[in-house]
Amino acid sequence: MQLKPYQTGRFTQHLNTLYQEFRQAFYQCQLHSRYYQAGDEILRQGQAVDYLYLASVGRVSMNISAVNGRRFQLGEVDCDYHVFGEMELFTDTACQWSVVAEEQLEVDVICLKSVADLLLARPEFTLFFASALANDYQDSLDIYTYRLLHPITYNIAYDLWHRHQERVMLGAFDKAGQEAERFGTSSRVYRRAVKELIDKGLVVKDGAEIQVVDLDALKVFIDQFE
Repeated sequence: MQLKPYQTGRFTQHLNTLYQEFRQAFYQCQLHSRYYQAGDEILRQGQAVDYLYLASVGRVSMNISAVNGRRFQLGEVDCDYHVFGEMELFTDTACQWSVVAEEQLEVDVICLKSVADLLLARPEFTLFFASALANDYQDSLDIYTYRLLHPITYNIAYDLWHRHQERVMLGAFDKAGQEAERFGTSSRVYRRAVKELIDKGLVVKDGAEIQVVDLDALKVFIDQFE
């Protein structure tokens, strides 16, 4: 979630008026800052969560692994005062997703217990968490639903088209292996699906990047699955 209010939602105007007070109170719970290198885990799936981590800038990714070794990548986030560990703050469970630094970045370490005490003392601040988590939940559920209900070729095509329509919070990877994991499949199946889109004249590959050739034709291809 972002510390500052998302600029859509029922309570945005109210949260904007409270933001500076909330931000100041939240940062009073800070313990220290810590530097991470690319590839370092900020949070690891299954660990106990004793701290929240706030990244003001920098790229991180989130993934979850199964016991059979398969991994699902949610995508990259260009941080803008993003908080990690906030779900576990409320559920008091082990970390659900691993959060990995994709580049060198500085992260503020926040005492989880102090934030919990703050919310008990100032329950109006819970609205920042509720609004942000609801927004993130809907975005994530859209991703899970599309991955589950549609074939891989459609999901790649829709993802490319969607990124041309609006700015998305979760970015794509520049490595085919991670992109395959983002679509919940193997590298072999992912490459085959991309080749199908290339053979149809809808996309081309420029190095590791996939570029749309004909956006209208891509939309027609997507619509046939509806």
